[in-house]
Amino acid sequence: MTNEQPDFETNIEDEDTLTNRQGHPITNNQNMRTVGNRGPATLENYDFIEKISHFDRERVPERVVHARGAGAHGYFEAYGAAGDEEISKYTRAKLFQEKGKRTPVFVRFSSVIHGGHSPETLRDPRGFAVKFYTEDGNWDLVGNNLKIFFIRDAIKFPDMIHAFKPDPITNIQDSERFFDFCASSPETFHMVTFIYSPWGIPANYRMMQGSGVNTYKWVNKEGEAVLVKYHWEPKQGIRNLTQAEAEEIQAKNFNHATQDLYDAIEKGDFPEWELLVQIMSDDEHPELDFDPLDDTKLWPEDKFPWMAVGKMVLDRNPEDYFMEVEQAAFGTGVLVDGLDFSDDKMLQGRTFSYSDTQRHRVGANYLQLPINAPKKRVATNQSGGQMQYKLDRAPFQNPHINYEPSILDGLKEAEQLGKEYTPMVKGNLVRESIDRQSNTKQAGETYRNFEQWEKNELLANLVNDLSSCDIRIQEKMIALAEEADEEYGRQLREGLAHAKSGGSSQKPLGNREGDDAPKNAIENSNEAEPY
Repeated sequence: MTNEQPDFETNIEDEDTLTNRQGHPITNNQNMRTVGNRGPATLENYDFIEKISHFDRERVPERVVHARGAGAHGYFEAYGAAGDEEISKYTRAKLFQEKGKRTPVFVRFSSVIHGGHSPETLRDPRGFAVKFYTEDGNWDLVGNNLKIFFIRDAIKFPDMIHAFKPDPITNIQDSERFFDFCASSPETFHMVTFIYSPWGIPANYRMMQGSGVNTYKWVNKEGEAVLVKYHWEPKQGIRNLTQAEAEEIQAKNFNHATQDLYDAIEKGDFPEWELLVQIMSDDEHPELDFDPLDDTKLWPEDKFPWMAVGKMVLDRNPEDYFMEVEQAAFGTGVLVDGLDFSDDKMLQGRTFSYSDTQRHRVGANYLQLPINAPKKRVATNQSGGQMQYKLDRAPFQNPHINYEPSILDGLKEAEQLGKEYTPMVKGNLVRESIDRQSNTKQAGETYRNFEQWEKNELLANLVNDLSSCDIRIQEKMIALAEEADEEYGRQLREGLAHAKSGGSSQKPLGNREGDDAPKNAIENSNEAEPY
């Protein structure tokens, strides 16, 4: 017997060919297999499922992403309408129907990339996850503070996080790794523009927006569906930090956002957000220059106006951080009747990944923990697994019957109250990107909508991190900026040239006319209009 590997001849791949863990060469690492290039995805996505399953288990027990978090309890109060229209026109979800109806919630705010004890001033998206304890069971609205994301296909998520996490050799985060991935993935450029602007560092959790990011569906009693986007708007106003302000806070307090949230609730200054939605008919919308299922894009508000459907108030701090905040488990697949999935490729990938990682991180019975359990009765035929401590059984259920169907006093299926939504799906199974990508147009629009001080901050931050990167990465990022907006690209090129010649890469670019950015970021951070 020998441990030597057999010397197989390989005439179809080189030494640097990407494979899966079975040794199969990977011919397409950019796209899941879907029905047509818009989806939906299929369960036979072996390479994707193997890749994301391994990714979910890479770190134990800390969350792979969203490790640093804070949380609070509160309630959601429905307006009973969507703007000026009856909510029932769009969805039969019970929590929205009655004006003044309150639903208990638990919210977990977080940073995304950095570890559990990292400073809350680092440049990073922020998680904004809401668990609604509805009368029909739990609904999890899992999102971020920014309304878009870096990528549009979930198969790229492990690679993205690997690039953004510390180097596997040095254990140090490296901007070259970040920009290497982004320069090679043009769809990231809109998110890069936000992250490197002041929007990349919210002042605190109470004064930041939230978004479902992905496209979902609402279904009414007739079984008719519309596409929907969710937006949380803080009634406290929106505030972000410049890099200098963040560094000033970090020098004194790396828990500032957690402390701000906790202290505000303790003294009775309960933070509030309004929930607004955008509605779109459920079709491909060829009149748009982007695909509405693409989560790297914003839906234009002038075409799809924001409609207020309720408000959320956080009025109680956790009694124990670990039991509530750390063990809170969210998933994009946790929907109630009247809410449904779209074919958004990121949403479909996240729906498997989130619940899978919770079973790995917390355990098979994570839904029996009080923070995750619904407020209503639970009756299943499931049992066993690590840390089970009760039976999910109905009071008069025959204990010998743990299956369905049965005529011996077992559990029965629920009645379907509304017409089931049955979308038509037709197309070839393919691994392709969507047709309408438009990777840089909205990044240019975002840049032009920034105030001058925001542009200056964006460019200074980009130059500071890009100046140490390989020239090929710099040129690709400049090309993306030029494609987005001529001024954006020119300023970035000039800034990098200035840094290369020995100038300070931290020096703000352009003019700061009209910039009244405050000096004390803790008490008077930069206010921004919602986008």
